[in-house]
Amino acid sequence: MNFKTFNFHPHIAAGVQALGYITPTPVQLQSIPSILQGRDVMALAQTGTGKTAAFVLPILQRLMQGPRERLRALIIAPTRELAEQIHEAIGGLGKQTGLRSVTIYGGVSINPQIQKLRRGTEIAVACPGRLLDHLRQGTINVSQVEVLVLDEADRMFDMGFCLMCGRY
Repeated sequence: MNFKTFNFHPHIAAGVQALGYITPTPVQLQSIPSILQGRDVMALAQTGTGKTAAFVLPILQRLMQGPRERLRALIIAPTRELAEQIHEAIGGLGKQTGLRSVTIYGGVSINPQIQKLRRGTEIAVACPGRLLDHLRQGTINVSQVEVLVLDEADRMFDMGFCLMCGRY
């Protein structure tokens, strides 16, 4: 089996090919079809097994259809390093799609993040603390988010993140 089996949009398939992906990993084989069908998925796999591509590829596929320049996918990650890695994966796999993503995390000025959000971005990769800052300030609109990913959710919960109560 190869990535052509998933029948991704040609612009996404180009990103897959450009990154040299040939054969899906087990987590990708098990996750991608379900995510493409709009099902909720919880996956657990070792580092380096392709978990990020397992959720990024179906997100890109979904976002190729529908409106642009509004936040439609939110990926929450526990650290800025992981947020940047996910953002880079989106950039590589989605290079030809025209879809835009932004990273949102603390320790840097919030103003460039606000500017990117105002210009219109389809995907935000956020750390919980700074995401809550944006929500409190009204600088991010999550009302039209279609896809939510909690990457390393167990780690965020261990760190005290509560999505429902807005605490971190």
